[in-house]
Amino acid sequence: MSAAKRPSASTPAPRSRRLAAACLTGALALGASAAAAVPAAAAPGHSPASSAAHRHPATAHAIPFTAATVTQQADGSFTLSWSAPGVRHVTVYAGRDQQHIQRRHAVAGGSGTTTVTVSGLGAADRWWFELVPDRGEPLTLADRSLHLASAPNFRDAGGYRTADGQWVRMGVLYRSGDLGKLSDADLAELRRLGVRTDIDFRTASERSASPDRVPAGARYVVADVLGDSLTSSLPATEAAGSQMMQDIERVMVSGDSAQQAYRALFDAAADHGADAVVYHCTAGKDRTGWASAALLTALGVPRETVMQDYLASNTYRAAENAAALAQLPEAMRPAYKALLDVRPEYLNAGFDEVSSTYGSFGDYLRQGLGLGQNELRDLRKQLLVG
Repeated sequence: MSAAKRPSASTPAPRSRRLAAACLTGALALGASAAAAVPAAAAPGHSPASSAAHRHPATAHAIPFTAATVTQQADGSFTLSWSAPGVRHVTVYAGRDQQHIQRRHAVAGGSGTTTVTVSGLGAADRWWFELVPDRGEPLTLADRSLHLASAPNFRDAGGYRTADGQWVRMGVLYRSGDLGKLSDADLAELRRLGVRTDIDFRTASERSASPDRVPAGARYVVADVLGDSLTSSLPATEAAGSQMMQDIERVMVSGDSAQQAYRALFDAAADHGADAVVYHCTAGKDRTGWASAALLTALGVPRETVMQDYLASNTYRAAENAAALAQLPEAMRPAYKALLDVRPEYLNAGFDEVSSTYGSFGDYLRQGLGLGQNELRDLRKQLLVG
């Protein structure tokens, strides 16, 4: 794809897309104000992470795990599943600090493909598990969700395997929805976990309505994805709502403000001297969803995995979405639900925009976000292990 097809700095997004983008954040003003928002929508809206050990270059020995997950259960126990072809035994150790997991006492073990339950670990901001195979390099993971009561879609952006067998680090990048409602306890936890940079993708009206709460001393970066706001009516049908969300997704690829915002995220993610970074919008699913999709794709994570991460917002936001829909007349729910959901066709519209405008994802990174080989190399060095 030639650079000539890149949208110019003076060319605005099509009006239909801008109207769609403007409608989005009004729809995401959830909770008690959901029903009131329906008639018209306002415009949208020294820590472990910074240690030298956490930022070391990838080792020469491959991590043998092809799949691995940690899931915290309601009773406080953890379910660990992994698959490591060719490995005969895996020993599991646990710790409250991923950089200082002691191998004195194993908490579990199993064969190369196993699911185990670990319980009785006690309280911690976050439990980390080191999976040590009998051959190859170990892998350290945690439950992706931080289980913050005031921010249910706050989760780790890492813990995924790339197509070439590396893994995206955990504890470095977090994705979230609105941080304006963080409780004091949750805010203190983020400070202890080393969150020192906050990238806010929201519009000016969203930021004014719900200012971020961030740990003291954290760097706050305004990276408005949608830019100038407009006012628009909400869609009347589910099909119209779905189309609106697809139009928004395309704006997040080709819009000038979006490209500047996502470049700011990539720069922060590649900064070897940075502490942990959180990036977010209002619901943590659309602007934040494309941010994660772009980052993971740039790191070599397969599209299927990228889609799974994107769709996980439906699970994390299930209670909030249900509460919002319950306040609406039944006839209005399908259209509104289309705005609250994330759906495969939404993310696919973004990737389609990449293909039609730039020809390839690599050209999107180079031409759209202005990332050169050095920047991409730094990004991968900082965020990949194995």
